[in-house]
Amino acid sequence: MYRHLFKPIIDYLIGWIGVLLCLPLVGVIAIALAFDFRGNPFFVQDRVGKDGKIFKIFKLRTMKSDVNQYGVLLPDHVRLTFLGRWLRKTSLDELPQFLNVALGHMSLIGPRPLLVEYLPLYTKKEARRHAVKPGITGLAQVSGRNAISWREKFAYDIEYVSKVTFKQDLNIFIQSLSKPFDESGIYNDEEHVSPFRGHH
Repeated sequence: MYRHLFKPIIDYLIGWIGVLLCLPLVGVIAIALAFDFRGNPFFVQDRVGKDGKIFKIFKLRTMKSDVNQYGVLLPDHVRLTFLGRWLRKTSLDELPQFLNVALGHMSLIGPRPLLVEYLPLYTKKEARRHAVKPGITGLAQVSGRNAISWREKFAYDIEYVSKVTFKQDLNIFIQSLSKPFDESGIYNDEEHVSPFRGHH
C-alpha cells in the first residue's frame, strides 16, 4: 500500500514543496556559479530511472569542463572548484533534483540514479535496483556515501528495494539531514569516485 500509493503521493507533494522552498537559495547559488564558471550554472545529464528508463537529472554545476591536449576531460578532483567542493560537501548541488521528484522522474528516497553507460555492466541481481524510482538520498548514502565499494552500494540498494516501508524511508530521511554536516565519505580515491567496471 505504502510503496505503490502513499509513497508516490508523498514524493509529489514534497517534490513541489522542495522546489518552491529551495528556489530562492538555488537562484542565489546559480548566480554565484554563473560568475564562477562564466556560463551555465546547471548540470543536466542522462541517468537511469525506474525499469531502466532514461531521464535527465538536474544538478548545480560543481566542476569545470577543462580538457587535456587530447580533448579528454581532466580528472574530477582537478576540475572541481572551491565553490563546487563546498556544494558537494553540503549536498546543495542536489537541490535541483526536487524538480525531478516533482516531475515523477525520481523519489525522495531510493537508490541513486547512475550513468547510462553502466546499464550493460549490472548483474541480474544488481539490476534489481531499477525496480523502484531512484532517489535524492538512499540507504547506501546514509551508510557511507562514496567511501564504500560499488559492491556494498548495490547490496544496500537491493536491500532497500526488497522491502520499501514508510519506517525505513523515514529513518533514511532523518539520517540524511545530518549528512551535509558530515564530511566523511564524500570523496574517495583522491577526491573522485571510481567508475563502475562491473562485477561479472
